[in-house]
Amino acid sequence: MTLNYCTHPTPLGELLLVTRNSALVNVGLPGQQIEPPHSATAGAQDTGEQGTGTHDTGEHLGAITQQLDEYFSVQRTTFDMNIDLSETTDFRRAVLEHLVTIPYGETCTYTQVAEAVGRPRAVRAVGSACATNPVPIVIPCHRVLRSDGSLGGYAGGLDMKRALLELEQ
Repeated sequence: MTLNYCTHPTPLGELLLVTRNSALVNVGLPGQQIEPPHSATAGAQDTGEQGTGTHDTGEHLGAITQQLDEYFSVQRTTFDMNIDLSETTDFRRAVLEHLVTIPYGETCTYTQVAEAVGRPRAVRAVGSACATNPVPIVIPCHRVLRSDGSLGGYAGGLDMKRALLELEQ
């Protein structure tokens, strides 16, 4: 399995973008401890397969970086790209698939997401699914708030979550 990756500058810092077979696998946020997929086992922890990482100069990831640029310049409100969620559990996949239905500029609560995926008591599990979202920004976990309206958490930090929400207003 070959993973392609590149770093991409944004107004909030540099993102690490990782694809496999033209599908986005991971978005590493600024400040996260994510290594570029350069080792022979990168991205293969769950499957046992061997893989390699290839730095991409932008051609392979061009459509993804273009959409991110459009998002950050407030010219795009949704993303249109293949996303590979094959390494997530069924529950986390259901949560992540629901998150893409939250409209640009709107928010909902962890409780509302739990109810929407048919697991109303799984509020903490929804929070965990958001916290481990492999493709933040593209799958907008930043749009999910605590029931009291406070921000909750975010892998990129609360300042980044606040900035993303302000960008969408």
